[in-house]
Amino acid sequence: MLSIMSFIDILHLALRNLRQAKLRAVLTTMGVVVGVAVIVTMVSFGLGLQGNMLARFKALDLFSEIRVFGRSLGNMAATTKDRGAGRSNEPSERRQGRLRPDNSPTRILDDTAVAEIAKIPGVAYVEPHISFAVYVRSNGRVSTQFASGVAVPNSSSRFQEFVAGKMISLPNTDEIVISERFAKDFGYENFPDAVGKTVELLAPLDEKKADKDEQSSADQEPANFFGIPLDDQAPDEASPEGLVTQTFRIAGVLKTEVREGPGQGGLRGLLPTSDIYLPLRTARAWTLEHRSPMGQVALELARGSGALGDSDTEGYDSAVVRVLDPVALTDVRKRIADLGFGSFSIVDELEQLRTVFLILDSVLALLGGISLLVASFGIANTMIMSILERTREIGIMKAIGAEDREIKLIFFVEAAVIGLTGGVIGTLLAWAIDGIANRLAYRFILKPQGASYVDFFSLPPYLSLGAILFAVVISILAALYPAARAARIDPVKALRHD
Repeated sequence: MLSIMSFIDILHLALRNLRQAKLRAVLTTMGVVVGVAVIVTMVSFGLGLQGNMLARFKALDLFSEIRVFGRSLGNMAATTKDRGAGRSNEPSERRQGRLRPDNSPTRILDDTAVAEIAKIPGVAYVEPHISFAVYVRSNGRVSTQFASGVAVPNSSSRFQEFVAGKMISLPNTDEIVISERFAKDFGYENFPDAVGKTVELLAPLDEKKADKDEQSSADQEPANFFGIPLDDQAPDEASPEGLVTQTFRIAGVLKTEVREGPGQGGLRGLLPTSDIYLPLRTARAWTLEHRSPMGQVALELARGSGALGDSDTEGYDSAVVRVLDPVALTDVRKRIADLGFGSFSIVDELEQLRTVFLILDSVLALLGGISLLVASFGIANTMIMSILERTREIGIMKAIGAEDREIKLIFFVEAAVIGLTGGVIGTLLAWAIDGIANRLAYRFILKPQGASYVDFFSLPPYLSLGAILFAVVISILAALYPAARAARIDPVKALRHD
């Protein structure tokens, strides 16, 4: 007799069998629920970290900028391979960490090079950068600060928001912009009070220049009448301490850090951070006139080796190139490399970070999978117990014409129902755990620090559906042996079974 059991009949029979052993079915399903919840929670945490990182990079405007490096004085002066090759010479760079260019530059990053880079299709603007450490005096206090030169006017997102004042007005003015930290360190508790105040940059007198000026003054005696000078002597530009000073007026206090959103606590753009920003021309003139002893040695060695001509000057420390569209970033970098310059982009780090997150997500999923593997043994045990209890029933079905595949299908459907139910409930439980964990983290960690709400977990639809499907597949695999065992039952022996 041929059996014509439909899938609806098999599903109805499987559900009836599960209802007859409710407690066992519930306990087995709970094992699947825990396994799926662990998998989804762990993987969603890894995806959340990755999503927050990408959102942070985007909020800090890092996907549209390239850091370009030219040949530095240190590289030109060295006659052996420099262990610090590729390392930026900027003080602020040493504080923030090393940015490695994709290749070794072969050209000096001077004004001509900057103009060439600006002509590359897809480039919005090029911002040269100079950074140096200097003693600063303001509001009766003296301290060492890091100063940087910036282009004026400036389109960088770094200089769009101020807590007080505004951006430097002209490229040749004596105005500067300071950071919030600078204002606090020098006693300007109310940021608006700092606007308009003066800041002095201090440098030692050039001994050679001072000796030359003194000799010139001695050779040219002032006009006098019987030893009485006829003209007033010109005042010395040096300060009473014997230092060279240059005075600036504070134009604005920069809103340094992002306060809200994914980028909170970070700095916008790839431009190195400093405490003082002054016009680029002024910064360049200061670094050329008040060169450090190490810088002077490097300059003389570079000129002596012929790497730098007698009439040439060293270029900029680096430059930030902004592209019109992040899609064009790779092509722009290739053209910059063809010009003989090295470059750095956050994309370089992003590829490595994606590999790290892939490994992290895999490890988290593996740990969660162990829980589901344990649950699969519970499913197999439930199915085997069901066979022992329903041996006579299976024998009757086979005696009246049920085929082996139909017997197997009954157990597969029972396992699939357990896996589907456990997968759905486990996914909902993971969603609840993610929400509770986010709120607890905000309440006890972020809020006391003044930080805004951050979603540490990411639960995309594909993760939920994938977890449910995975639970169903594991459940069916766990039922393979019990189903095959049930299909091999001899109907004659089964009918004699008590």
